[in-house]
Amino acid sequence: MHINWKKITIITLDLIIGTYLVFAFTKFNKPDEANLVCTKVNINIQDEMTNGFLNAKEIKKRLEINKLYPLAKPLNDVNARKIEESLKTSPFVKTAECYKTQEGLVDIYLTQRMPIVRIKSINNEDYYIDDHYQIMPNTNYTSDIIIATGYINKWFAKKYISLLSKALMTSELWRNQIEQINVLPDRGIELVPRVGNHIVYLGCLPETNHIDKREENINEFVKKKMDRLEKFYKYGLSQAGWNKYSYINIEFDNQIICTKHHNS
Repeated sequence: MHINWKKITIITLDLIIGTYLVFAFTKFNKPDEANLVCTKVNINIQDEMTNGFLNAKEIKKRLEINKLYPLAKPLNDVNARKIEESLKTSPFVKTAECYKTQEGLVDIYLTQRMPIVRIKSINNEDYYIDDHYQIMPNTNYTSDIIIATGYINKWFAKKYISLLSKALMTSELWRNQIEQINVLPDRGIELVPRVGNHIVYLGCLPETNHIDKREENINEFVKKKMDRLEKFYKYGLSQAGWNKYSYINIEFDNQIICTKHHNS
């Protein structure tokens, strides 16, 4: 049997080079944790200025309480995975990643959950719904989002009020004009605007058990109602005056029913 020594030599050489490259890559890309001390911690929070739930000071405090803040610790003692897991327990954190570098730095990257409506129900519940329609606890968050009040349980808040608020916020006009949603005992929807001394009544939201149709139905409902309201603002209130009516009912498709202020 003829042995191809040239082929074996090439294969062996390839294995040696491959092993060396893996070793070299690991050696030069992994920090020498035994001899390095963490000299700086970079805490990067996506949308920190717009969301406002989290800031670097709060993150540092949380890690210090859990004895995980890495500054001045040997990198060998810094557990990036534990830092990530600790931060993910916050109800305001969507994702958390932690990296150690060869320069002795620890980089922490966070993304926040995005609130789309604040719920202040008649039974004194106070919480937020995020853009994934999940409940977030109350906090000192002061961003300018819509507040929903009235007869709202958590089921209705997650399934319907969140979708209504999201639909309103997609329009620059209504994002700036509507400051409050109020839910009546029969689930009728009232809107309270920033400009104009009046309340707008939409009627009841279309309800369905089909999850994939729910958002579509509410988006169509909101567009239809708010397009009519926009035209009324433009051609009606602009002539009659923004404070002439106390109640504007746009529940029905073929008419708008307005109630005047008593002193009008």
